[in-house]
Amino acid sequence: MSAPYVLLAGGGTAGHVSPLLATAAALRREDPETGIVVLGTAEGLEADLVPAAGLELVTIPKVPFPRRPDGAALRFPGRFAGTVRTVRTLLRDRGIDVVVGFGGYVCPPAYLAARRARVPLIVHEANRRPGLANRLGARGAAAVLTAFDGTPLPGARRLGMPMRTQISTLDRAARHADAARSFGLDPLRPILLVTGGSLGAQRLNESVEAAAADILGAGGQILHVTGRGKATIAERPGYRVLEYVTAMEDAYAAADLAITRSGAGTVSEVTAVGLPAVFVPLPIGNGEQALNGHEVVEAGGAVMIDDADLTPAVVRERILALLLDPEHLASMAAASRAFGIPDAADRLATLVTSTARRA
Repeated sequence: MSAPYVLLAGGGTAGHVSPLLATAAALRREDPETGIVVLGTAEGLEADLVPAAGLELVTIPKVPFPRRPDGAALRFPGRFAGTVRTVRTLLRDRGIDVVVGFGGYVCPPAYLAARRARVPLIVHEANRRPGLANRLGARGAAAVLTAFDGTPLPGARRLGMPMRTQISTLDRAARHADAARSFGLDPLRPILLVTGGSLGAQRLNESVEAAAADILGAGGQILHVTGRGKATIAERPGYRVLEYVTAMEDAYAAADLAITRSGAGTVSEVTAVGLPAVFVPLPIGNGEQALNGHEVVEAGGAVMIDDADLTPAVVRERILALLLDPEHLASMAAASRAFGIPDAADRLATLVTSTARRA
């Protein structure tokens, strides 16, 4: 039987693009002859990341659902119908066997086109609280997969979050010493990783910087990933400051404890590698970050602190005490690893291939 031809749809943010790319890599590992085309927009992260990964990107206009009755709302039906026609033509011309959607503006037209063309659809939702696109796509999909349990979508089952093999196969214990030294830190002293993602997190940056002297004085070290354009903190012995880390697996391996936001990708990655974490959910949006981290906290693999409560005093007292408690960290690491699903990308690739062949 010939290799399947797959359309991967998603984009806009790393939460959509990263699992898409991980799934594409897993499909190619399973069968290098698998045809893959990615549907995205010219404005999202996919515009750079997909071609950089050696994948073909087909773009359609970003057509957001109207929020108010204005000129954009009047133009929406025609513009949206145009994107659906474009995708349906793509499905026909390429002989697409299965569509896999990860969320974002490109997914509603991809989902509707797949239904009209009778092409099987697989939906992956990263967050505990699903986005509008995937709420629409889940109806009638061949499979609805989630990163977490309890995501309210019809027929949903937890698969985990597809991620890069450098993270999914990471052995933190084996890599720890070399990773710590690569950042100029002592592998024999506890290391606190601080990261708010590529854009950073001001609350995390300010609170940890203010408590740094106490952490260093107690024998701890800090690996602080501030976010692009925010590396204004002065480095000193035991305190490494970086704007961005390309290979986050090295940061995870070096760290004994992490303070992070609780985006779906971060929660999935730290649990896949068994890294104890302090989750500080983003205080804006629809509350999805608190939901993402809730089960890990319940399992004992992390603690959660509200953004407003992450003061320098809390860092000095509560988080520093945890950093200096190796037995507690070991139990958290075991609980975190038990919750994580490192092989989600390979499992999704197998499902995509089998769905395409059945079709």
